[in-house]
Amino acid sequence: MDHAADAHRTDLMTMTRFVLNEQSKYPESRGDFTILLSHIVLGCKFVCSAVNKAGLANIIGLAGETNGEEQKKLDVLSNEVFIKALVSSGRTCILVSEEDEEATFVEASKRGRYCVVFDPLDGSSNIDCGVSIGTIFGIYMVNDSHEPTLDEVLQPGKKMLAAGYCMYGSSCTFVLSTGSGVHGFTLDPSLGEFILTHPDIKIPKKGKIYSVNEGNAKNWDSPTTKYVEKCKFPEDGSSPKSLRYIGSMVADVHRTLLYGGVFLYPGDKKSPNGKLRVLYEVFPMSFLMEQAGGQAFTGKQRALDLVPKKIHERSPIFLGSYDDVEEIKALYAAEEKKE
Repeated sequence: MDHAADAHRTDLMTMTRFVLNEQSKYPESRGDFTILLSHIVLGCKFVCSAVNKAGLANIIGLAGETNGEEQKKLDVLSNEVFIKALVSSGRTCILVSEEDEEATFVEASKRGRYCVVFDPLDGSSNIDCGVSIGTIFGIYMVNDSHEPTLDEVLQPGKKMLAAGYCMYGSSCTFVLSTGSGVHGFTLDPSLGEFILTHPDIKIPKKGKIYSVNEGNAKNWDSPTTKYVEKCKFPEDGSSPKSLRYIGSMVADVHRTLLYGGVFLYPGDKKSPNGKLRVLYEVFPMSFLMEQAGGQAFTGKQRALDLVPKKIHERSPIFLGSYDDVEEIKALYAAEEKKE
């Protein structure tokens, strides 16, 4: 291929164009959702740049001493960036962030119709060792024009309009679903634009990988223990599954989405509700999995049917390829029969 010609291609599907195309399917649309999404994307570009240590020389100073200003912790910085970006969009009314104890209610003059739940920098304990980290978000719409209350956000995941994540890794990848399939975009730094690189992602029906923190095995319940045992010692003569666990949810789920398999963070004796938060970890990732043809299960029910009572509530989660999650569901059903 002629690279000079390639450099001048204008048929690239940018995220902006993609979202406007989606919007045009709804003639009644006012473009609010498009504006909100563009603010989320802007926040992600900013965080991507910060994670990649852009401007590092300014902070350290060329002589090597850190100059006066104490560098803000990246997760705190990311949170501020997203809160500002979302409020200034003029399209949000309630924001729930992993970093903030309380929900943020947007002042009336800047209020819009959407609630956004997000984890500004998931896996931030991995920053120092160069492991992929990311931002996770979900979007709900407010019912009426009345004064918004927390109940607008404490809805089951199936009520979400859209969900996605941005992964800051070897490249910056933005994965999004607005309820009609899952699409992946990659940031082209020379253009400052996200380009559609993974249209219509479909998770394989069955995978060869399982992903779990096996360090917690001594506290697991019986179905989880049995499932992991089956992954390692299959009874039907098939090959064992490979174990891959990064410990950064965005990275583990991204791999699961593309290659198939199952990601689990079960409840155990020490943390009966697991570790992952319902609103801004479990729901968005479950939404994406279902949209890609996979499943998400809590050990008791379909994850997206769960009704959260508190904004930082936790839940066990098993998500990934349809057949693999089906197997886990069968083990839990068998356990229930015994009781």
